[in-house]
Amino acid sequence: MTETMPIRLKVNGEAVSALVEPRQHLADFLRLHLQLTGTHVGCEHGVCGACTVRMNGDIVRGCLTLAVQADGAEIETIEGLSESGEIADIQAAFHRRNALQCGFCTPGMLVTTSELLACIDRVPTREEVRSYLSGNYCRCTGYQAIVDAIVEVAVARRSGSDT
Repeated sequence: MTETMPIRLKVNGEAVSALVEPRQHLADFLRLHLQLTGTHVGCEHGVCGACTVRMNGDIVRGCLTLAVQADGAEIETIEGLSESGEIADIQAAFHRRNALQCGFCTPGMLVTTSELLACIDRVPTREEVRSYLSGNYCRCTGYQAIVDAIVEVAVARRSGSDT
């Protein structure tokens, strides 16, 4: 018999209780138990960033975080950030700038971008954007359009205009 442990957490503002195997990763829990499939599993080593989610306000790699470690935590996934409208301007800029191709990396990029723009009180340089995104791999776009979209949103937010 497989051992399970109870966890309680909030996911995108909703209270969740579940029994999970101690070795189950948070990304798998979100995808399999909650059907939140926007959190992608790529490398399973924390390198590609496709599994990026927020835990208690900070971004974490869902493939390196165990579901039991999220007990008592608040988790925000790409679905929650999208539904709240928090990243609507970032999503629109990614679309406008063609900063997504296959879309596999996009959820992790958007979650990471939201943290970058929230923690910096000025428009980041292109080099700062590239450095901040260095843990998020995209094999389709070459990053130019991604950086363009992020800088566009940062400029618009600083000027108070809509993107």
